[in-house]
Amino acid sequence: MTSLDLAVERADRRAWLGLLVVLGPVALVAMDGSVLYLAMPGITSAITPSTDQALWILDIYGFVVSSLLIAFGNLGDRYGRLRFLLGGAAVFGAGSVGAAFSPNAEALIACRALMGLGGATLLPSGLAIISSLFHDPRQRSRAIGIFAATFAAGFAVGPVLGGLLLSRFDWGVVFLINIPVVVLFLAFAPVLLTEVRTTRPGRVDALSVVLSAVGILLTVHSVKSAAAEGFSPTQAVTGVVGLAVLVWFVRRQLTLEYPLLDLRLFKDHVFTVAILTGLLSLVAWAAAGYLTGVYLQSVLGYGVLAAALLVLPGAAVLTVACVRASAVVERIGMRSALIASHFFMGTGLLLLLLTTTEHGVAAFIASSVVTGVGYGFSFSLVADTAVAAVPAERAGSAASLAEMSNELGNALGISLLGSLAALCFRLTGPGVAGTLDETLDAPALTAGTVAEAKDAFLTGLHVAIGAASLLCLALGVLALRWVPKEPKAQAGKVPGPR
Repeated sequence: MTSLDLAVERADRRAWLGLLVVLGPVALVAMDGSVLYLAMPGITSAITPSTDQALWILDIYGFVVSSLLIAFGNLGDRYGRLRFLLGGAAVFGAGSVGAAFSPNAEALIACRALMGLGGATLLPSGLAIISSLFHDPRQRSRAIGIFAATFAAGFAVGPVLGGLLLSRFDWGVVFLINIPVVVLFLAFAPVLLTEVRTTRPGRVDALSVVLSAVGILLTVHSVKSAAAEGFSPTQAVTGVVGLAVLVWFVRRQLTLEYPLLDLRLFKDHVFTVAILTGLLSLVAWAAAGYLTGVYLQSVLGYGVLAAALLVLPGAAVLTVACVRASAVVERIGMRSALIASHFFMGTGLLLLLLTTTEHGVAAFIASSVVTGVGYGFSFSLVADTAVAAVPAERAGSAASLAEMSNELGNALGISLLGSLAALCFRLTGPGVAGTLDETLDAPALTAGTVAEAKDAFLTGLHVAIGAASLLCLALGVLALRWVPKEPKAQAGKVPGPR
């Protein structure tokens, strides 16, 4: 073996070790979108958050990430991806420690927001660094596929890992599991990874960052308040102001030479379908994950560990579907695979309508397996479909929008559909408290009150999941109309790495 061959071998080994190091934070960011689902009953009992606070605990992380994802991606290009990655990991770790020992709901929400601030740097910077590690196109394609599979697997196994730990430890453990990964990353990343920096025109528009974050938070807070407490003048004003800020944000993006969010990309129908797929797949996944976690524990009475084990079949299918998505595309084409993802998700969600207050495990497992195929395809195909639909010089903006759609969908699923389920519970429940877990923790409940509360929660679950299913199926029909058929010569080709 020549010295050149040895050098190439060492470079390859270093690249794969670098990939392994980056995958740790990527898995943490993905897991954090789901690890709290099974912990929420324990958190509710320990620090007694209100209905509104409980939803904020779940989704403030996703809103902070989605609001800052594009801005941090642009800043990372200018000041260094590795620098942002290291700083983000440190902030994420600090937020995790604070969350684990939070004495009340307000502190936990603040620490979750801090974790979101760190998480917003990890996804775009991690993908850029991975792409720079591999010079061979085939190796780079494999590495990006592993990145996507890790992200999907993190979403899937979060509840499982959380359930295993919660069966032995207090709820704070779901945050403390982040610390060893963060420490290892901070120790090895400076050794194995190199700085990535590119020159991008223009500057980050600070006002756009503020408008997007404030508009999203005010609008969703209004929706959540209406679901939990009913309509009020304060809630209505908050919603109107939030919508006005979002309209201001959109109008500003259309006038900027270098917008934070390039809305002109949505003129392309294929790009629009891809972004909506990324958004709605996570809306459905997050809402179903949160609501079924409460259903398995608080309605059917399963312990945390048993509920976690019931998630395993769907988690396994989702991961395999994500890894094998490229092979499916080679056989049936990108268009068919993308359309199939919507109908797998929509049909699988409909199976949850078969659940009752006494039986539902079989329906839950069947639903998670069927939807797992759709989620896996969606997670793998959205970014490539979005990037392939736009000119090469706008590929970076398209990739950022695809990543943002996933994070925003994860947050919207819990806040909007979770609020819809909460509204149904408030309107049809016994009126003891705003959520099922709070009601079941109340003293001196009669059997009739418990049954009424469980029936009300199941009604809310069915309404929210039914809405999610209809959205997925409607987008599948839209994709049939808007996504053009591929030429036979290209139908089996997989888009190259970005």
